[in-house]
Amino acid sequence: QVQLVESGGGLVQPGGSLRLSCAASGSIFFINAMGWYRQAPGKQRELVATITSSGNTNYADSVKGRFTISRDNAKSTVYLQMNSLKPEDTAVYYCNVDSVQTYSSTRYYKLWGQGTQVTVSS
Repeated sequence: QVQLVESGGGLVQPGGSLRLSCAASGSIFFINAMGWYRQAPGKQRELVATITSSGNTNYADSVKGRFTISRDNAKSTVYLQMNSLKPEDTAVYYCNVDSVQTYSSTRYYKLWGQGTQVTVSS
């Protein structure tokens, strides 16, 4: 089956940078849109950035100009480069895929990774 595994989270000072990655494992034929969401304590999970299979991107206003989402289709991996980090970026970041098709033609919808903690603090 398909699983999403995030990595790259950690503690960083304000103004610093982190790069998150999310690799989808399994017998994957195609992944359409992929994205990153985040959730801070006491808050709703919110969309951070998305990227389509062809590379079109969208960003939340709060991260636009600071974060860059990208993907490597050959590796079934999506990345989130986070620059100029602010304390308000502190959250658990979750990888998401809209749908995945395996070589057996099985489709999976709205899959989530386990989350990776990003803490921005002095």
